Amino acid sequence: MTTVQFPELDANAIVATRDTLHGYSRILGDWLKACRPRRKHWWHASLRPSLAGLTTGVVNADVRFELELDLRDGLLAGRLAGGDELREPLVGQSSAALAAAVADFLVAAGMSDDLAATVSDSDKVTPGYSAELATLMADALAAVSSTLARFRAGIAEETSPIQLWPHHFDLSMLWLPGTKIPGQNPDDEEHSDQQMNFGFTFGDDGIPEPYFYVTAYPLPDNFPDLALPPGAHWKSEGFSGAVVRYHDLSATADPEDYLLGLWDVLLAAGRERMLSGSD
Repeated sequence: MTTVQFPELDANAIVATRDTLHGYSRILGDWLKACRPRRKHWWHASLRPSLAGLTTGVVNADVRFELELDLRDGLLAGRLAGGDELREPLVGQSSAALAAAVADFLVAAGMSDDLAATVSDSDKVTPGYSAELATLMADALAAVSSTLARFRAGIAEETSPIQLWPHHFDLSMLWLPGTKIPGQNPDDEEHSDQQMNFGFTFGDDGIPEPYFYVTAYPLPDNFPDLALPPGAHWKSEGFSGAVVRYHDLSATADPEDYLLGLWDVLLAAGRERMLSGSD
């Protein structure tokens, strides 16, 4: 099996590019929310990793289309079932400018103006966007996605797609043991399904650098007492879960094996509590 390569990421250098791509990903997510029927846990509104970056996958609406943030060639690619294409260069323009280009492309092909009006329109521009750093971030997403796929392959219970969430710009996978939380409306799966989330983000207001996280809902009482490998720690402010900084992961001898080992420990603890009916 090919060794997964985790590229070095400079936490300070990627901020402007991260924030710009975050805004661009929201455009794709808005089109998904507008065009796709709802799926549980909002899986209809998330993006999927692609060879070049991030994609909506095929969307069936007034127009059959796909949108992709191609971080390797530095463009937003739009494709229609009839063969027409949009190739809009990513140069750090505002989300509003990029959203307008996508809307013009889809409306010209027959998409409803009402749907186009629901898409992000922020005029904010974050100076310092770098196509080179965007490609490096695509490499990081590919490494995380590959590792999540390997982890997911060994899980018997239901798992979500490996998906990027436009609202937080994090890549993650949800584990669903099939058990419900007592006292919650079972028809409201978001609040009644017991679950664990294994994910990665390029940084946010709470932790301003790339990091991995594992959360559980509801959090089992024994989780903060679990022994974690060096480099991992428990976080309780902002959210409760296990955290590993990307920088610390990169310093390990085998980042992929480190992550798989950490995730296996936490999944086993989650299984023990959630499938036994105790929390």
